[in-house]
Amino acid sequence: MNRREMIKKTGMAALGATVLGLPAAASDSGKIIDTRRRKVLVIGAHPDDPETGCGGTMCLLADAGHEVVCVYLTRGEAGIPGKSHDEAAAIRVEECKKACEITGARYIFMNQVDGNTQVNQERYQEMRALIERENPDVVLTHWPIDSHRDHAVCGMLVLDAWRRMGRSFQLYYFEVMTGDQTQMFHPTHWVNIGSVLERKHKACYSHVSQQLEPIFEGWHVPMERFRGIESHCSVAEAFALHTDSLASL
Repeated sequence: MNRREMIKKTGMAALGATVLGLPAAASDSGKIIDTRRRKVLVIGAHPDDPETGCGGTMCLLADAGHEVVCVYLTRGEAGIPGKSHDEAAAIRVEECKKACEITGARYIFMNQVDGNTQVNQERYQEMRALIERENPDVVLTHWPIDSHRDHAVCGMLVLDAWRRMGRSFQLYYFEVMTGDQTQMFHPTHWVNIGSVLERKHKACYSHVSQQLEPIFEGWHVPMERFRGIESHCSVAEAFALHTDSLASL
C-alpha cells in the first residue's frame, strides 16, 4: 500500500462518522445507512441561518424519513433596509416557508428580535420549554463562539437547555461564514451533501430579500468545497458534536 492509498483508507475510517447515519463524507454514494426515524431540531438565529449552515443535511435527513423541524429564534426583523420590523418580518417569514418546503422541514418561529436577542432567565426558560415540548433526538445549532451576537446567543440558549435537560439529546453545532463569524471551529462529523447540493442552494436563495449571492458564493460555496476536500468527497457540511467535558477528562 502506497502513502496515498494509506491516507485515503485511514482518512475514510476517521472521517466516516455521520449524523444520524447520513452518507459518510468520505463517499459520494449517497447511501443512507441508518433507517431509524428520529426527530431533529435545527435552531438558527435568523431566517436563512439554518439553510446556509446545514441545508443539505436537512434535506438528507428529511429524505431519509426523519422529522426535521426548523426553529428560527427571530423573524429577521432588522434584515431589510428601508422596511419596518413588521414589514421585514412578514417578508422573511414567507421566505422561510418557501425554504422549508424545499428542505422538507416544519418551521417554528420564536419571539426574539433580530439584532436585539437576549440571554436572561426568561429567554433560557423559553428555549428549554420549546425543546422539551418538541422532545428531539438531535439538535443542530450555532457554534456559541461566533462573532455575530445573535448567533452566539442562540447557541448559548440551546447549550443551557441541553445541560439542564440532562443531555437528553445529541447536540451538534454547525458553521456559518467560518473565519469571519464562526470562530475556532473544529468539526467532528461531516455529511456528504453532493446529492442535494442544488436543492440546498435553492432553499438558501429562497431568502430573496437578503440578496445572498455575494455572501453565499464568497463564503459558503468555498466552505462546502473545503469540507469536501477535508473529508474526501466533492462537497460536505461539517458539524461539531458537543460531548460531556467531564466524561472526557
